[in-house]
Amino acid sequence: MSAVKRRTVLAAAAVALSVSVSACSGSGGAGSTGDAKDGKVTLRWSTWGSAEDMAVFKAFSDEFTRKYPNITLKLEPVASYEDYHPKLITQLTSRTAPDVFYVGDDYIGKLVADGVLAPLDEQLAGPLSKSRPTDFFEGIYGGAKKGGVTFGVPNDTNPEVLWFDKKALAAAGITEDPAALNEAGRWTMATYLEMNAKLKDSGRYGSIFWNWYGANYSLVNGFGGKVWDNGTFVAPSDPKARQALRTLADGYRDKTFASADLLPEGNSAATQFVKHKAGFYAGGRWVIEGIDKGGDRESYDVVPFPSQTGEPIPGAVAASYLTLNKDTKHPKEAFTFLSEFVSKEGQQLRLKGGSAVPSIKGAENLVTEGNYPAHARTFLDVRDKGFANYPDEVAVPGLTKAINDHLMKIWEGKVGFDEGMTQLQSLVDGMKGPKG
Repeated sequence: MSAVKRRTVLAAAAVALSVSVSACSGSGGAGSTGDAKDGKVTLRWSTWGSAEDMAVFKAFSDEFTRKYPNITLKLEPVASYEDYHPKLITQLTSRTAPDVFYVGDDYIGKLVADGVLAPLDEQLAGPLSKSRPTDFFEGIYGGAKKGGVTFGVPNDTNPEVLWFDKKALAAAGITEDPAALNEAGRWTMATYLEMNAKLKDSGRYGSIFWNWYGANYSLVNGFGGKVWDNGTFVAPSDPKARQALRTLADGYRDKTFASADLLPEGNSAATQFVKHKAGFYAGGRWVIEGIDKGGDRESYDVVPFPSQTGEPIPGAVAASYLTLNKDTKHPKEAFTFLSEFVSKEGQQLRLKGGSAVPSIKGAENLVTEGNYPAHARTFLDVRDKGFANYPDEVAVPGLTKAINDHLMKIWEGKVGFDEGMTQLQSLVDGMKGPKG
């Protein structure tokens, strides 16, 4: 799986298909099409993803069209996540952007800072809202909130957890079940690392991680470290964060860990995992798809990232956001679409049978009704107490990618750990600029 495709999956690219796609050209400013005197309007909206991604959300579009026959939805998709935001930013600059659009968690801070998104609090709390501000978990707003003002609503999520392979653990002589340890309050970082060492000794990878903030920062939290502190990037100097990052670097070097980003496509992370070549695989609910393609479902379960003490820690949650163009000519209809899209009923229609985790309270059955994995509730526990990428980080365009790229140099041994940490601090300080 390429890095771009992985990012699309991790962002829980919940894309919808409008079955009433308009033939309008879409030229002109935001919402410029469909201003008919009969009260009908055409809403332009945009997201990323393949035609297959979009087709699974047909049920939502059918229901929305039935409820609001005066609104025609004109979907303007972009196939690649990598291409999506540059195009959107160009449209916003030229005032030709859609009325409603998705924003990834690594771009939301920039668009909030640019002042191109409509504030949503008053409407979300108003009589026409189908989704209240308190219906969502505070931590997953991430950079979509600034100064107490909400500029985007998480449309769905994918919490980062540790999938584990019971057969691989047993083959390494590990008799304790990670999920059972977690339930008993004994799922500690020391136990997890000891299991990884046994897995390596058995000729397997201990863990496979994707190189992104979800895995890296969850591990930092597991060590009790800090990534950001009062607007300052402190991961290279915070003792516990530094210990976590050194553990990752050492693990990649001695093959206890594998970077999913570097595995060949023919022997990918998913392939390694279903062939019992790794004990743990960090990922979201989307891992089920890979298991179903070649694995035995009963061999796998999930557990949160461990902590030093066995107590739960905040875990990372991949999120994307639905936002309103500040310059839309149809603010009422645009908000109606947004509110329905992220509502409990909207998410139940959009996400049924998919691999995302709802962002709203009350739709938990989407995760638990299939009773898979056995501890599926873990996804909800991590979501409820977790965090989207730090607002200080996502406020700087390209910063998360720059951090990930630099960490990869350390994981690959292209730069020494201590030197790499010094360079990482300078990199972030330079991109972020003077505080205040």
